[in-house]
Amino acid sequence: MREKNWWTKAVIYELYVDKFNQNFQGLTAKLDYLTYLGIDTIWILPHYPSPLVDGGYDISDYQGVRPDLGTLDDFHSFVDAAHQKGLKVIIDLVLNHTSDMHPWFIEARSSKSNPKRDWYLWNSDQSRFPGAFVHFAEIKGNNWIPNPATGDFYYASFYPGQPDLNWDNPEVFSAMLGVIDFWLDRGVDGFRLDAVSRLIKRDNTNCFALPETHAILKKIRTYIDSKYSHILLMAETGGWPDEARTFFGAGDECQLVIHFPMSVKILTTIFTKNIDGVNELWNRSGGLPSDCRWAIFLTSHDTVDVFFLPDQNERQLLIDKANPGRNFSQSLSESFGGRLGEICQGSKENIIWATQKLLSQPGTPIIYYGNEIGMRNAVLSEKPGDARAFVRNNFDWEEMERQKSDPESVLNQIRTSLLKRSS
Repeated sequence: MREKNWWTKAVIYELYVDKFNQNFQGLTAKLDYLTYLGIDTIWILPHYPSPLVDGGYDISDYQGVRPDLGTLDDFHSFVDAAHQKGLKVIIDLVLNHTSDMHPWFIEARSSKSNPKRDWYLWNSDQSRFPGAFVHFAEIKGNNWIPNPATGDFYYASFYPGQPDLNWDNPEVFSAMLGVIDFWLDRGVDGFRLDAVSRLIKRDNTNCFALPETHAILKKIRTYIDSKYSHILLMAETGGWPDEARTFFGAGDECQLVIHFPMSVKILTTIFTKNIDGVNELWNRSGGLPSDCRWAIFLTSHDTVDVFFLPDQNERQLLIDKANPGRNFSQSLSESFGGRLGEICQGSKENIIWATQKLLSQPGTPIIYYGNEIGMRNAVLSEKPGDARAFVRNNFDWEEMERQKSDPESVLNQIRTSLLKRSS
């Protein structure tokens, strides 16, 4: 049974099932390691069927498991085993978009008269929503993507193969409530809501965190609370504290919101050991509703977003120290792919110091898989088109076993900090 507001004391461990240990059966076999480490919540990165254009965030079936990860029965067995060990399970839920290989979109793009047509956003040209940010500008120059079958364009906030859903259509809302029911009925304890700040688009806006988006989240939260007990919604919004804070609502939207600026601020202190900037940022991050928390992290499956450092000198320091050869970034971006061990250039002392600083902060911490053993970036034969590939490497079980037997290792010192935090 879930305790009330369990997320306020949680330590979340973020992982890819396949990169951690092959599939759901393999993950289940490693649950003892996670309890040894001292975490209490597992965040599963996308596990759905997908063409994997965007690491699984391009979903082609919301009610399935990617075949290489196993079956729905394997998923259910994993959740049961995790719960038996006192571990919560949260999964990614992508509300903003689907894959272009999802049956909904295959229908929608086939003709202008298809019943699924209005499940997505269409326009005769590329002129609408010019104020919206264009992600992956090195891949696409505009968020409107040509659809030759109907001679017009569909809207995609991210990769061209990720068409945005039309959340003004009540049928989309109902379908997504069905997805939520599907996974909650299979025992998951919550969702991390991917790219949730961009659900609604309007002309003459930047299409970010619009009032109508918050209205949708409130309705989703009300629906969940009416049927299930103590389910977590964790928002990935981007934005500065005053922007991201709005996704708590009045305590009636998300209980956790990921604090992106805090990540790079703590990373910068690795090289200065001056936490005044961290404290100042916390002072600007208050005013949260009761039982809500910021979710904080050091690195994740995404890039290190240095644009959250407005001070150019501070920004340059982090880039020069953490990505000195500019090997882990794209030409059009200062952000870079960086695991904690890579940012610290393998320094055991700095890895431990940074993790201890994370755990000492007044938020809910997220540990990215492998950071607890100091894993460094993937060594790739050629530079990838997406810098995030550098941090999505396989967990090093041989290194874990070596460190487990050494009381002074990065693993055991971080474990000690985690156990102290939870005691």
